[in-house]
Amino acid sequence: MSLNRFVKSESAGGIALAGAALLALSVSNSSLAAWYEAFVHLPGEVRIGGDWLVLAKPLVTWVNDLWMAVFFFLVGLEIKRELVDGELASLRQAILPAGAALGGMVVPALIYVGINYGDALALRGWAIPAATDIAFALAILMVLGSRVPVSLKLFLTAVAIIDDLGAIMVIALFYTDNLSVPMLIFGGIGCAGLILLNRARITSISPYLVIGALIWVCVLKSGVHATLAGVITALAIPASRPDGSSPLLEAEHSLQPWVAFAVLPMFAFVNAGVSLTGVSPFTLLQPVPLGIGLGLTAGKAIGVYGAAWLLVRSGYAYFPAGASRRQFFAVCVLCGIGFTMSLFIGSLAFEGLGPEYEKQLKIGVLAGSILSALIATALLLQGGSLNQRPNGAQTGTA
Repeated sequence: MSLNRFVKSESAGGIALAGAALLALSVSNSSLAAWYEAFVHLPGEVRIGGDWLVLAKPLVTWVNDLWMAVFFFLVGLEIKRELVDGELASLRQAILPAGAALGGMVVPALIYVGINYGDALALRGWAIPAATDIAFALAILMVLGSRVPVSLKLFLTAVAIIDDLGAIMVIALFYTDNLSVPMLIFGGIGCAGLILLNRARITSISPYLVIGALIWVCVLKSGVHATLAGVITALAIPASRPDGSSPLLEAEHSLQPWVAFAVLPMFAFVNAGVSLTGVSPFTLLQPVPLGIGLGLTAGKAIGVYGAAWLLVRSGYAYFPAGASRRQFFAVCVLCGIGFTMSLFIGSLAFEGLGPEYEKQLKIGVLAGSILSALIATALLLQGGSLNQRPNGAQTGTA
């Protein structure tokens, strides 16, 4: 699947995601609020062999641990495709979005840490504003249509994919519970099984999914976040068959609509609901929501644009073809829409800290994401001269 086609498919998912989030906010601030809370915490249990394997969790945890593993499986497929034959296949192509994504993770995290310095519990959320929601961001670009050069849409997609890879590494390294060594060993055996399937050139996807499911259980029980099993499984899927067809692309094509119109909207619905009772403008000035909001709105724009500017100015990368400096900066601001990934990382960071942290998380993410979207849209609607590029910049594709 070409990156152009991927961009178009993601935009529709962004609209569905936005609808689910708005519905959650509406319901949680209506007379149906009690029903919403009961639904989100609906208990569910899987029991195998009596007490041999018991998984008992509320709906929101099933969505965050299992449904989001499917989302990360798709992310893994996208990362592998772009590394094998896409916008990240060569250093020259990858350097601009890679550098921009790195800047867009470091600067927001520094802003959050600076605002919350001295509060050990709040500092657990340092990575929350470092994320970018590709579905929301691309939906806005697609609504604006021809006002945005294709090169900028490709740049944003590549940045978001690399950003997701960074988020995966952050989750693996910093957001884990007490580790269970036996479960990690079993999970490692499963990973070895995936490698053997790949080396044996097994191109049927089913065996990979079976082993991936076993890895998910092991990783869940190990203390490492279970969604990583989705990425591990995806990276083992073969990119091609002898007849020229691609198991990787087939899996991505089949899964993308389910993720876009079921997994992510469900995640948004069970996580975006927050009561706005008692919320005022001063609520946003509390350290946690302020750190998240400023990290997303200002940190992302500064980090992404600053890193990209340095790479272009130094001659290591090309400026996206056909784009003005204003348009490019607007897309950098758009990276501040952190919604899905920010909420997900926040749910891990503040797990067990009570409803107040959860509320501040959601308010900060929603405020930062909405403000980023509004600023970026206003800048893109203003347009800009296509010849207006940074000094010393060369043109080319992102």
